[in-house]
Amino acid sequence: MNRSELVAALSERAEVTRKDADAVLAALAETVGEVVAKGDEKVTIPGFLTFERTHRAARTARNPQTGEPIQIPAGYSVKVSAGSKLKEAAKG
Repeated sequence: MNRSELVAALSERAEVTRKDADAVLAALAETVGEVVAKGDEKVTIPGFLTFERTHRAARTARNPQTGEPIQIPAGYSVKVSAGSKLKEAAKG
């Protein structure tokens, strides 16, 4: 499902216009991005998803073409965890 299909499904279920559904989806994505960028708290949609910023330590990797070791600096990543309702839905 792509973004336009998701917006259409949301607008139909919530009985709002596609423009309003798209605005809400954009606001959700922007808000989650801002909170995760701060890194001091996680965003939880109960039963559905949890978004959390995690720290990745510096590490040594290998260049696959040459086999030479390279240093990868420390950084941040995003951890997304499925909630209980989403896990149940995935089971079928």
